[in-house]
Amino acid sequence: MRIRIDPLDRLVSEYVRRRADGYCERCGTYHGWKGLQASHFIGRSNHSVRYDECNLVALCFGCHQYFHSNPHEHQAWFLQHLGQEAYDMLQARRRQGAKPDRNALGIYYKCQLHALNSGGLFTTKEGINDRL
Repeated sequence: MRIRIDPLDRLVSEYVRRRADGYCERCGTYHGWKGLQASHFIGRSNHSVRYDECNLVALCFGCHQYFHSNPHEHQAWFLQHLGQEAYDMLQARRRQGAKPDRNALGIYYKCQLHALNSGGLFTTKEGINDRL
């Protein structure tokens, strides 16, 4: 079953890939932002963290496929990437099960993309759900 990709998915994906400045966050290889894929640690079907920037990284195709084939390594890498506190907070937001406000998310990510393209960016590892 395919998950529908809507304009918010595309916006968030572009933000995550541009945030990485074209580099795969796992292997460090440069692919340009269009050559990367936005990868979720906790699957997209979990709506409470689907658009949470802490749940998303930019990966090249090879690393993305590798993690899908090696879920234990995926979990270990994500824990190391986020740090224990941010990892635990992401898991707590997942368990809350609340759907975030899609309109607010659209505004947030448009602002983030604008700031990124202007040279300034506000990010934290606590995730967006705590700020909206």
